[in-house]
Amino acid sequence: MIELKNAAQQLRQFRIRVAIAGAFVFLCFALLAGRLAFLQLWHYRQYASQADENRISIVPVAPRRGMIIDRNGVVLAKNYPVYTLEITASKIDGALDNVIDRLSSVVAIEAVDKRRFKKLLEHSKPFNGLPIRLHLTDAEVARFVVQRFRFPGVEVRTRWFRSYPLKTTSAHAIGYVGRISAQDQARIALMSERNENGPGPYDPRLNANNYKGSNTIGKTGIEQSYQTELHGQTGFKAVEVTAAGRPVRTLWRNPATPGNRLRLTLDSGLQQAAERAFTGKRGALVAIEPETGEILAFVSAPGFDPDLFVDGIDQMHWNEINTSPDRPLLNRALRGTYPPGSTYKPFMALAALTLGKRTPQWSFYDPGRYTLAGHVFRDDKPGGHGWVNMAKSIVVSCGTYYYMLAHEMGVNTIAKFMKPWGFGRLTGVDLEGEIRGVLPSTEWKKHAYRRRPEQQKWYDGETISLGVGQGYNAFTILQLAHAVATLANNGMVMKPHLVKEISDARTRVKKRVSSAKGRINVKEQDIDVIKRAMADAVTHGTAAASFRGAPYQAAGKTGTAQVYSLRGGKYHAHQVARERRDHALFIAFAPLNQPVIALALIVENGGWAWQSAAPIARQMLDYYLVDRLKTPPQTMEAVPSNPSPSSLNPTP
Repeated sequence: MIELKNAAQQLRQFRIRVAIAGAFVFLCFALLAGRLAFLQLWHYRQYASQADENRISIVPVAPRRGMIIDRNGVVLAKNYPVYTLEITASKIDGALDNVIDRLSSVVAIEAVDKRRFKKLLEHSKPFNGLPIRLHLTDAEVARFVVQRFRFPGVEVRTRWFRSYPLKTTSAHAIGYVGRISAQDQARIALMSERNENGPGPYDPRLNANNYKGSNTIGKTGIEQSYQTELHGQTGFKAVEVTAAGRPVRTLWRNPATPGNRLRLTLDSGLQQAAERAFTGKRGALVAIEPETGEILAFVSAPGFDPDLFVDGIDQMHWNEINTSPDRPLLNRALRGTYPPGSTYKPFMALAALTLGKRTPQWSFYDPGRYTLAGHVFRDDKPGGHGWVNMAKSIVVSCGTYYYMLAHEMGVNTIAKFMKPWGFGRLTGVDLEGEIRGVLPSTEWKKHAYRRRPEQQKWYDGETISLGVGQGYNAFTILQLAHAVATLANNGMVMKPHLVKEISDARTRVKKRVSSAKGRINVKEQDIDVIKRAMADAVTHGTAAASFRGAPYQAAGKTGTAQVYSLRGGKYHAHQVARERRDHALFIAFAPLNQPVIALALIVENGGWAWQSAAPIARQMLDYYLVDRLKTPPQTMEAVPSNPSPSSLNPTP
């Protein structure tokens, strides 16, 4: 009996243990099933997405930047494909410095390459591919491809690089591209936010995602102001990769859309002729087609080579440019402000005619000076010019005539007349960073000297200097050229612009850029008086020596702007330092009856305008009106059909 009880008790305990074990096993399977259901049913999308992300890499394909050509089709900015060695920091095996050191045994990597890469890494996410070496040769690509298996997270890619075939020609107008900085990224984010939430239509080109894969952005000039048109739209491709990150196959591809092509209004031949004329000089020149407002030449001298900035300028070249006393990066045509000197006199004379202050016949005997409240304002010719009427005042550049006229008109009357001509106003040119300049008035002075009330009052003596383009007058050469073009166009105002036509990369549709039109309320017969006087100035006046024998009739006016006060002394150029010599200016248009070109220029510290500025204007007009017509214009360089960057990547 006892043995039966023990056997029954053992059997019961065994069954309990089996039940507990079975319950435990069931519970484990239930937990596994529950976890499986949790993963497969409730979180399927999340984990499937993560699995795909580990298996599939979405790679942005940067678009090819749009070309820039001049009005005749000469290429000013283009692109070329180059091999780059790129590292994706999140995918590398080991410490970054060790990977770079091992790479150096396969492909030469200099110290400057390492510094550039680490600087890029500071402003980028670790899963973005960044170039450690640019411009790899075919031999270097072959060496790396053979040993690619040793470097997960490192690969050879092809990127489009910007090139400026004419180097320094038109550098300030075209501008340059450079690496996207933190400030650029902030601007892109702000632009994207405004595009998403703004009242205007949505433009996918303005979305921040459109800059994934792009390393460069327009920094200055046309490259900056037409960035959206030139950049294009980023494409994407899905690449299946191994656990080590090595690409296996491309699953799908959304190709990038190249940027639009810009045809500029510039004539590169005229531009190069102007830049040659400015060799060894500092200054600026702007030439405009009066009837359309198209800018034919846009010179700021000295210039610079925009190719230096594409990959990131090295320290040696940066120090050379940045510390140069000639300031080659300053866009003098757009941002330099200067007193216009005697080039202001034709506009003062026109104001006198329009406002009834003078007639063409009114004359006076010039004593060579004008006295106001005991202060003597002297003419450049001791003893004066004798009897002077309006035409002669322009031909011989009589200062006394305009001292008197400015005093009679008053500062506010002068400002009111000059404002529609664009003096002291933004022209609206399609470049960023234009300077307004100063068109003085009593109201302007109150705002300019807010902290010093005693200087806010306007004095009559300050008005006198305005008549000869001195005093507080400070305008850009672009403004002066715009005013001359408007004068040549009989008071019809055309907004100056540099882009003539935009060709859509997708549709090939060409969109022409038009000018805003307006008209200044002046009489054509009054303008004719000024034009004839300016024509006489280049025939037998202050610019006669430079225009002798010209096969066309031009109209122009010299101007010499004082840089510093002589305090009653007599000016001798050879006795003062170069930076204190007078600026030389010249304005002109031609032919007289049907002007096709108007220009303004300045030679900084050039001294007498008839010696340094007028000869440059003669060279420009000779080229555009004579030499250009003798030879056919250059045509656009042959541009091969560019393969997509992805197709240029070496086969794994």
